[in-house]
Amino acid sequence: MKDQVYTPAQASAVADLPLKTVHKLMDNQVIRPQRRRVEGAIQRFLSFEQLVYLGLEARGLSVLPLEIRRTVARSVEQSPNIDILSISEGSVLVIECKSVRKEVNDQVRRLKKAEEMTVSDPEILGGAPVYRGTRIPVAQIAVMLDEGVTVDEILEGYPALSREKIELAPLHLHAFPRRGRPARSPWARQKPARATRRLQTRAR
Repeated sequence: MKDQVYTPAQASAVADLPLKTVHKLMDNQVIRPQRRRVEGAIQRFLSFEQLVYLGLEARGLSVLPLEIRRTVARSVEQSPNIDILSISEGSVLVIECKSVRKEVNDQVRRLKKAEEMTVSDPEILGGAPVYRGTRIPVAQIAVMLDEGVTVDEILEGYPALSREKIELAPLHLHAFPRRGRPARSPWARQKPARATRRLQTRAR
């Protein structure tokens, strides 16, 4: 993963931090992203080690002063395999990195699966990401989960999907936002009847 880089949206999804927070950390130079030209525009990318730091931020490091957080971020980047990090700032600050690195690594693996399970074709639903081999929009499944439809109910309506693919939908939606997304999604009227009826029944 040394050479792999991640967009701010992907970093936000993996570390479970708001995208606005990720951008703020970059703007405040707590983490220093790589800058690359993509399609004529300069974009910022983060390394795996920086994702580990963001994981620490999500688990409470954000309460520390900015300078200490910058020091921690540099230390994590320079010692990517360190398990316990000690920072001396008046008193010794001990930070456990091993479990966070494992969690981030697991999320990165899920992110890869989420990306590989989809395809985007301008001829299919206007290019909205769909599950590979189907015309089922990933965003639709993510929205249904957010509205309270259970995985089992979605499986009844969409037997072509697996439990894992359904559970990965929110991660994909978070990590791969569409640029220039239309106001109305082309799949808005394509909800499975069984899941929709059960959701409406519960709402009553």
